[in-house]
Amino acid sequence: MGFSMVGSLGSQICARNSHQRKLKFESFSHRRKHTLDFNFSKLRSHPAKILLSKRDAFEFEERTSPNEVRKEIQQCYELIHRLGRGVVYLGSSRMGPAHSHYLQTQELGREIANLLDCTSWSGVGPGLMDAATKGALQAGKPVGGFKIGKEAGEWTASNFHPYLPQETYLTCRFFSARKHGLVDAIVRSSSSDRTAVVALPGGIGTLDEVFEILALIQLERIGSKLPVPFLLMNYDSFYSKLLDFLDDCEGWGTVSKGEVASLWTVCDNNSEALTYLAEFYNLPLSDKDKHGTELQSIRGTVSS
Repeated sequence: MGFSMVGSLGSQICARNSHQRKLKFESFSHRRKHTLDFNFSKLRSHPAKILLSKRDAFEFEERTSPNEVRKEIQQCYELIHRLGRGVVYLGSSRMGPAHSHYLQTQELGREIANLLDCTSWSGVGPGLMDAATKGALQAGKPVGGFKIGKEAGEWTASNFHPYLPQETYLTCRFFSARKHGLVDAIVRSSSSDRTAVVALPGGIGTLDEVFEILALIQLERIGSKLPVPFLLMNYDSFYSKLLDFLDDCEGWGTVSKGEVASLWTVCDNNSEALTYLAEFYNLPLSDKDKHGTELQSIRGTVSS
């Protein structure tokens, strides 16, 4: 069983036939056509580098992604088994330390880690993921993560985190493996497991992860024996227009009335999030947490 593959780059067209293991380039310039064929060994697949120009070089190799993805997913599971399940933070990689949401997230990461006494998980990238990581470290609690090579529209300088020990995170090549890890980290097998999903302000990547996990919860495919709290952090009404859109979806009939609201809890500030988690897991809030809740309530009243 074979296949043909065709790709293009500018005026170059690449054709690959798996039966003949042949790579063909056809270059079109004005009215002239140039064809360049490359034959590969039938015995073994080797990476081949074709120099298209002085600046561009492309590697073509036989993909073994099914096996590689399976291996990476297993590595994710092993890391979770070693560090323990806990809270997964999803959020923007672009909101840096100078942003107010960064400071709020750092505080939230610290207080949730103290409250639930669990591992804090994220994509261990920059921005709000970094804020949650630092907050948990301030609380003296374990952190773990699934790093990816590209964040905030730019390739990272290396596969290594700037300050976390290498044994606490995994640099994933495949988004599918990373998502498996983020989902498995929140699974609750017993009542002693304290996990949660905390969706912070973010862009396309954050929304992708938010709605994928939300759909798994909706369809009861999350793999958890017990319910997992899902918090949407609506800092400064960041998600208000999204919530309005989902309300409109109810009007259009694309979601059932009250369906989305039953899947998550919308929190306008950290105090609401901490109060909800304390009630969900029947945990007492410390005097410090209660004092912080009162201060945030006062701030909210003054600002409104």
